[in-house]
Amino acid sequence: MKNRFILSPSFLDEVVPELETLATSDWVINKPSLPGGDKQTRISHINGSIADFVTETIHAGKRPVSIAGDCCKAIGVLAGLQRAGVNPFLIWFDAHGDFNTWETTPTGFLGGMPLAMIVGRGEQTITEAVGLRPLPETQVILTDARDLDPGERKLVKESAILHLDHPEILIAHSLPDMPLYIHFDTDIVNPNEAPAMNYPASGGLSVAEIQNIFRYLAQNSQIVAVSMSTWNPKFDKNGQSQKVCMMLFQSLLEYD
Repeated sequence: MKNRFILSPSFLDEVVPELETLATSDWVINKPSLPGGDKQTRISHINGSIADFVTETIHAGKRPVSIAGDCCKAIGVLAGLQRAGVNPFLIWFDAHGDFNTWETTPTGFLGGMPLAMIVGRGEQTITEAVGLRPLPETQVILTDARDLDPGERKLVKESAILHLDHPEILIAHSLPDMPLYIHFDTDIVNPNEAPAMNYPASGGLSVAEIQNIFRYLAQNSQIVAVSMSTWNPKFDKNGQSQKVCMMLFQSLLEYD
């Protein structure tokens, strides 16, 4: 299946112009004029464009690929898939859980909430704005998530999502016979190899280990969408993190 790319050069609602250098001439650059209001309103506006792109791409018989500076943009991808009549199973690669709610978050950071939002927990302003129906927790694998807040850890444990704390398990794990959406937060990479992260977490898999997993997953013909949450280009002085993460992302997109 041919990939079609959309790049949202922003972190939550803040523009990150350095990300635009990733795009080639055939990519869609998602940089709409944002309305006033709170962060949720502005993030919803960006996600609305992503959802429209995803729906159009699926209807055109192509695979949507979304790149953005944060994980909240995955909400737009899922909303677009649902609008196109696709009910996906989600595999979420992340050093963090992104499963906080207003009751568990120690900081109030929206970027630590999107997976909880997606399954209908906690903050719902963005999901409601783009028309996302909550994804059943039984259709979610969270893998890695080596850095969880205490309340978040309890929520993950009590939920019906499958938490695989060792991503290598995916190679032996039986995936469902249904459309797959894979989200890759680049902070899963060991920070010794990709250090330019907003919230680095010690430990994690090596580049070689992640590439092995991604090459395995890429052989699955049921992957209908892929997204990536990027490194922080302002921290990437020598370009190492970009090089490593884009190489891994390409491994996930290549199907032999």
